[in-house]
Amino acid sequence: METLVKRNGLVPVMNTSLFPSVNTFFDDFISRDLFDWTDKNFTAMGSNLPSVNLKETDDKLQVELAAPGMKKEDFKVEIDNNMLMISSEKKEEKEETRKKDNYVRKEFNYQSFFRSFTLPDSIDENKIEASYKDGILHIDIAKKDNGKKKMLKKIAIK
Repeated sequence: METLVKRNGLVPVMNTSLFPSVNTFFDDFISRDLFDWTDKNFTAMGSNLPSVNLKETDDKLQVELAAPGMKKEDFKVEIDNNMLMISSEKKEEKEETRKKDNYVRKEFNYQSFFRSFTLPDSIDENKIEASYKDGILHIDIAKKDNGKKKMLKKIAIK
């Protein structure tokens, strides 16, 4: 479980390497503090867990989840008791047969993930929008009016 928090705006956790080398794996493993579990996104170790960017503005929370090659129907986005849950399950099967060569090739692929984030009480569960474009799942969660940051108001002294 992860907590959605503001850390000076956008929190990039993107991994640009599709196939981390063995050296990277051992370097990451050795350089990490074994008792530091703050980095729960193990994409540097080759996991298929999608990277997420989180951003908080005055009026909404924004979530961007990198999941190229998927369709919007592949995702399930739910909120329950201030918990944002994003999941996906995708199955593919391919079969190729050539009778004259006595050849059969059958391949299958299964991908799934689950990410969850604890949301602050200031969100408005009735004002949530999600879209999927160019490999990125975008989720905008509006804040309640009382959760928005108030503008500076100058008080005149009499």
